[in-house]
Amino acid sequence: MKEDSSSGRSERDEQFHEFVADRRKWLLQTARLLTAGDPHLAEDLVQTALTKLYVSWAAFRRADNPDGYLRRVLVNAFLRERRRSWWRFERPSDRLPDRADTQSAPVDLDPELSRALGQLPRRMRAAVILRFFHELDVTETAAALGCSTGTVKSQTSRALDKLRVALDQPAAPRNPPAPTARSQEQELIR
Repeated sequence: MKEDSSSGRSERDEQFHEFVADRRKWLLQTARLLTAGDPHLAEDLVQTALTKLYVSWAAFRRADNPDGYLRRVLVNAFLRERRRSWWRFERPSDRLPDRADTQSAPVDLDPELSRALGQLPRRMRAAVILRFFHELDVTETAAALGCSTGTVKSQTSRALDKLRVALDQPAAPRNPPAPTARSQEQELIR
């Protein structure tokens, strides 16, 4: 493997850097959909997928379908993320992290769509995103998810039913307004 003496980067590092620069926006958009619009989880998911991809870079370069390989890495990282033991023991902090660069973030998702996607189980969400955002056919989606075509069909059908229901219902308010003295009086009168 060649190494550029001026930068200290290998040819592999240069290839990976160019790849990430070219595909990062696409990865973030897909990750935002998979995480139901959460930009922070999407960034974490992309980082996890890129780490896995870097480790298997030689296999990725030999792949017949590099886009399919990349989708599979991203979806697997998404499906396995909650299973990791550190996730269960993570604790919230009162200190906010540094802000991410907002210019690199993909276009914001429709809040209603994000809410509806967030109500889907992870596999259903992944199936819908692969089928309709990436426009993969059933066979390609099955390959990306590592399941049968019948599973993709049933997961997609159920997911679409749930999305139709979720999108027809208004979003529940996150913080309902505190009752006022007047509204409490009106409630007592009824």
